[in-house]
Amino acid sequence: MFAYLQGLLQYFNLVEGCLTMIKARQNQKNFRYDWVVRTRVDGYWTAPLAPEFFIPGIYVVPPGSSYNGLNDRLGIGDMNTSSVALSRLSLIPDLDAAGLRQLNSETSFRAQLTTQNVSYVTKGFPFCIITDRQYAFPPTQYGVPVAAISSSGPLNGAKCRPCTVACRDDCVRGIMPSLNRAWSWTNWENGTLHLCDAHSEWERGWERIFDKTAGAKLATERKRVWSLNLNECVSGFEEMRRKSTNWEAPTAEEMCKLGLGNAR
Repeated sequence: MFAYLQGLLQYFNLVEGCLTMIKARQNQKNFRYDWVVRTRVDGYWTAPLAPEFFIPGIYVVPPGSSYNGLNDRLGIGDMNTSSVALSRLSLIPDLDAAGLRQLNSETSFRAQLTTQNVSYVTKGFPFCIITDRQYAFPPTQYGVPVAAISSSGPLNGAKCRPCTVACRDDCVRGIMPSLNRAWSWTNWENGTLHLCDAHSEWERGWERIFDKTAGAKLATERKRVWSLNLNECVSGFEEMRRKSTNWEAPTAEEMCKLGLGNAR
């Protein structure tokens, strides 16, 4: 339990760190952002964000994957609503004062907004979260459905991977209604969801599946990154650092060795 709480607080601190950098940039350049899009680097997007996702005075999040709270894998809001949504750490005393305790990330996120009188709405977003974790298949009531990236979606931040589809159409209709809608659930109607059998590691040949689904541009980029050696990777990070106003990260060499695995 202590390790879980420590990890949750570290996550909250990272999210609120985004707000700290946003405000510092505004003060430094004497301007104010109109909109803040809070997303993740492990997301796979199938379409761009549309204007309908930007609603003044309303914080917009995806449906599903709510774990009895609100899906916190993406959020869009103006500066006022985003300031509340990103204050994951500093608003904990307010939640405690309201008697809201023993919350997970998603229930805490919803409580942040409601206790600060921030209105929110859910809308379907065209993205999923690429995962290499293993999940039982088929998923049951509190299981995690893992979508194939070839699904038409919108997947709303559901877990996904490139895979040979293991379940579609009637199979999906037989599984998804048994899942707890307030837990790890995503839209599946009208054939919008195909499922992977994610009980083991990624299948051999996933690269071919990814390239075919993602298209030529992303396939070319995947191959470029896949072929990087350590020096090329470090050089890329150093170039990124030089273009950044603020940079807080492990050394480029550390990140590249971790990301490349058997770094050359």
